[in-house]
Amino acid sequence: MSATHAWTLRTRVRNALVAAGLVLGLVLAVAAVALAQVSREQDQVTGVLFASVVGLEEAHADLVDAEAAVRAYAVTADESTLMAYEALDVPQVVEDLEASTAVLSGDAATEAAVARLVEAIEAWDREYAAPAVARAAAEGPDPDYAESRGPGRELFAEVRLGLETAMDALLDYRADAADSLASWRSVLVGSVVAAVVAALAVGTGLWLFLRSWVTEPLARLASASRAVADGDLTQHVEGHGPQEVVSLGRDVEQMRGRLVAELEASRQARAELEASNRDLEQFAYVASHDLQEPLRKVASFTQLLQRRYGGQLDERADQYIEFAVDGAKRMQRLIQDLLTFSRVGRTGEPDAVVELDACLRDALANVAASVETSGAEVSADPLPEVSGHAVALTQLLQNLVGNALKFRDPERVPRVHIAVERVGEEWVFECRDNGIGIEPRHAERVFVIFQRLHAKEAYGGTGIGLALCKRIVEMHGGTIAIVPRDDGEHGTVVRWTLPVAPARATERPGVGENAPAADGAAPARAPEAQ
Repeated sequence: MSATHAWTLRTRVRNALVAAGLVLGLVLAVAAVALAQVSREQDQVTGVLFASVVGLEEAHADLVDAEAAVRAYAVTADESTLMAYEALDVPQVVEDLEASTAVLSGDAATEAAVARLVEAIEAWDREYAAPAVARAAAEGPDPDYAESRGPGRELFAEVRLGLETAMDALLDYRADAADSLASWRSVLVGSVVAAVVAALAVGTGLWLFLRSWVTEPLARLASASRAVADGDLTQHVEGHGPQEVVSLGRDVEQMRGRLVAELEASRQARAELEASNRDLEQFAYVASHDLQEPLRKVASFTQLLQRRYGGQLDERADQYIEFAVDGAKRMQRLIQDLLTFSRVGRTGEPDAVVELDACLRDALANVAASVETSGAEVSADPLPEVSGHAVALTQLLQNLVGNALKFRDPERVPRVHIAVERVGEEWVFECRDNGIGIEPRHAERVFVIFQRLHAKEAYGGTGIGLALCKRIVEMHGGTIAIVPRDDGEHGTVVRWTLPVAPARATERPGVGENAPAADGAAPARAPEAQ
């Protein structure tokens, strides 16, 4: 085996996926870092720095208004002019300025500028504003205050300078942050593009690899296997590529060899089966002619002996003659039933569309004497058309109805109903009666040939009827079983299925509604049940 074949498909795919995962993982890691940085810088620029700039501008406006209010109050001593200064909370302003610089990631220039501004504000308030307000409140207005406010001008000039310096430093820091944000955005976009390109490259590579490793070897193997499946058993099957495909090709080749051997064996078995079938047909011929002819002679002479010498011999002799006549008749009936059972499915005729309503009419015509004698009520739903053999399906219905009449309860009028409904692509039939019923433990046994649940003296028959029903149903592709009654009544329910006729898959209108069956022409006699 070559080194290429030694590499299994699992190993190849694993290595390819690991390589693809490393490439994509690296690109995605870069993209994740860039995304985190963009998010952080975006928050800094649009959130923290913007709030700091706004806060500094508000502090500037408040301080200018407070300085003007202090000067006006010193000149007029009018308390209404002092509102802007009184509204100024210097400690709070200082705290807000210091807090705004605490979130600037350690920018030294801005922190120093804000620190100088805080010192200038505190000095202006401590050395000028507060003393001026206290003096005016105690001594009254000073019209000459405008000429004597030199120290206040210098202190507030320091405040203005501090405000401008802090604002410039803050705007410079914000510009640097905006540049950093733009750079990380470029990295993020580049990494996304790289991820897309890498994904396309990885997908294309994997597709090429899988085509070379999987689809093409499997296509060649499938082509050779298909040729074998189409009947060319001389086609050699060989796998190429990964080890799994090579092993699969070897297994298919072994299977082809076994098929060739089994086909040859099946040909021999078929020849033997054909010979056996010819022997069976010969036996059927012998049974129907050579065996029945002497049996008819025995029955005829025994009956003649019974008619001519009946009553002339002693009672024991009459009983012996009666036994002989009865045995001959039962043997004739048994041979006829066996022949009928053996012929089911061997007619060689193609399936045809069969109207079960017509089959039921023929079946009821065959058992008309039993219906009349027992006073039975027989009804049926409108029955569908199915694909099969009319004679066999007539035998099926005749045996089921005949069974229901034979095993009737003497305490009540016999009632038999044949119901049908469509379930998917099957017709589900039921033959319900109110007879003596069948115990659940015997539900399978009754379909075995020659199996009887009652003595022949109590109920006649050969025990082939339900076995014949089973064979007919299975010949038509269905199933048959004895099911428990679900309505609390006494009696037997025989349920069987038949496929829906392919050419007539639409259910006939009215199927499922009760309707009495009509009489019709009778077919050949079908065997009795049980």
